[in-house]
Amino acid sequence: MTKTAWIFPGQGSQKVGMLADLATNPQAQERLAEADQILGWSVAEACQDAAKLADTRYTQPCLYAIATLLADALGTTATPDFVAGHSVGEYVALSVAGVFDFATGLQLVKQRAELMAEAAGGKMIALMGFDRAAVEGAIATTPDVVIANDNSEGQIVIAGTPAATEAIVAAVPCKRAIPLAVAGAFHSPFMAKADEQYRPILEAVTFQTAQIPVFSNVDPTPAIDGSVLKERLLAQMVGSVRWREIMANMAAQGVETVTEIGPGNVLTGLFKRAHSGISRQNIQEIAQIPTATV
Repeated sequence: MTKTAWIFPGQGSQKVGMLADLATNPQAQERLAEADQILGWSVAEACQDAAKLADTRYTQPCLYAIATLLADALGTTATPDFVAGHSVGEYVALSVAGVFDFATGLQLVKQRAELMAEAAGGKMIALMGFDRAAVEGAIATTPDVVIANDNSEGQIVIAGTPAATEAIVAAVPCKRAIPLAVAGAFHSPFMAKADEQYRPILEAVTFQTAQIPVFSNVDPTPAIDGSVLKERLLAQMVGSVRWREIMANMAAQGVETVTEIGPGNVLTGLFKRAHSGISRQNIQEIAQIPTATV
């Protein structure tokens, strides 16, 4: 039997109109109403507002709500062997795996997003087409900068102080260096203050045994134990997203098909370049799911 994995995108995949046909789906309306009550604002309205979607406080909850709704719909016709999510997408993966329910996950994401939006003074830059050894060497000798997202062999995101991140770009030749429009240096030690405030919130939540093995950002190996998954998530805000290793470990587990659920196709694009033998598909709207109900 073909082994499959569902993968969920993180911030950077958002776009105006990304709610697509969920906005008019009767079953989705119930869940969206629940989301709006938890958030205190409308997901549908935020998804039509470019300024709000550029704001972490809106982006993360919208991504969580949309991807979870689509996964629920797909779950009426299929069940994956593994799940994983990039950054905030890990919360979707945990919800889909039954570690916590939709509402609990959305409340966590809301609080996480608000704290991360308050972070200031840091910078993130995406690097593409570089010598990995040279980058790692430069980071090892430059204070106040780390690899925040290890997305693939040819794409990483560095995070740290503006001076330190720009020093890396100046020191290491690369094809492209793109500053990210984010509030702070996410997934790095510079999120320590936000992490300190968020930790007791997350610690208070009960994590159930996962019904589907989850690959975590900070430990790219599959796990189902709720306490293990909780410890991994607790480390996520200040830890690197190890997506390159998640892809490699999925391939090692015999995964033959990955389905990216949610806006955009960033993650399937990474799989295409790194593991072209694994087939890929994207689910961005209900219409792409045969005979689906939410």
